[in-house]
Amino acid sequence: MLSGAGLVVVEATGVEPEGRITHGCLALSNDAQQAAFADLIAKLRPLSEARIGIQLAHAGRRASARTIKDRHKGESLPPEEGAWPTRGPSALPYNDQWATPVEMSEADLDTVRTAFVDAARRSVEAGFDLIEIHAAHGYLLHQFLSPLTNLRTDQWGGSFENRMRFPLSIAEAVRAVVPRTHALGARVTSTDWHPQGLTIDDGAEFARRLGALGLDYVTMSAGNLVPDAQIPPARPGHQVPFAERVRADTGLTTVAVGMITDPHQAEAILAEGRADMVALGRGFLDDPRWGLHAAAALGVDVPWPPQYLRARPNNWLGYRLVHPDTPETTDSRQSDRPAGADWNRPANGRAAP
Repeated sequence: MLSGAGLVVVEATGVEPEGRITHGCLALSNDAQQAAFADLIAKLRPLSEARIGIQLAHAGRRASARTIKDRHKGESLPPEEGAWPTRGPSALPYNDQWATPVEMSEADLDTVRTAFVDAARRSVEAGFDLIEIHAAHGYLLHQFLSPLTNLRTDQWGGSFENRMRFPLSIAEAVRAVVPRTHALGARVTSTDWHPQGLTIDDGAEFARRLGALGLDYVTMSAGNLVPDAQIPPARPGHQVPFAERVRADTGLTTVAVGMITDPHQAEAILAEGRADMVALGRGFLDDPRWGLHAAAALGVDVPWPPQYLRARPNNWLGYRLVHPDTPETTDSRQSDRPAGADWNRPANGRAAP
């Protein structure tokens, strides 16, 4: 919350206990969890004006897994470590290291849909500003969308129209309980990186359908569905073209992700109209104040949290030793400093410690 970000999202929160990826993952499915989130949000509000979002998810066949620190590669929990039964569109395991999920019945579909709706309602009541439905990264809703993981022959499988039906039914039901005062979006897969899998054409069509249901934005991601995906080497901004394509095709507000690490790179994505927002994960894990440092690198003086004012560029003569690419002057329209203020001079006129 003290990072300079405009929006902070709690990711991959299970809508039911069985939808969590690991024992260590968050969930929002009961009163105690809702109360804990409400308490956290109440404590965060005075610290920052950043909006707070939550990503609601169900892992499907990728649930009941070991945590990252406990595994050398992805694998299901063994029974002696508290494994639970998993469900999916079809009885296909991720690979031979993963348990085979149970093919979901109509009752299962109703249960999961209700769980998404209840979690969305709890999110609003807890005080979140934004809700994102997770339909990517190889988890349950993505599993329904892809022909690689959905082999059903009923109304929920077969054609792409049918495969979209369950994820779209969840989006519609969630939109019905989320007030228009709250943003509602979805994380969408752009490609499975597999010759028989989903393509960006499919991703754009699914995004278009979400927009028609009243969703406010889509975050375009990719991959992580099957182990034999043919993923090209990652490079800076490698998934940005997906957001650009969907934005041009649908007019939806899009969020770009994928190795966005440099402030000038992020600014160019927005300035060139390739996406409406950029989202960072690992960049903020590496540098918890990435947003503040990005503003400095772009020559913009923004308000800093009081706790960090002594490390602000115009209050600390050592800032450029740590961040040598920071420009000498800044456009200070977003602060109370005079236009053209010298960042080498402390804001209080005294020598910086």
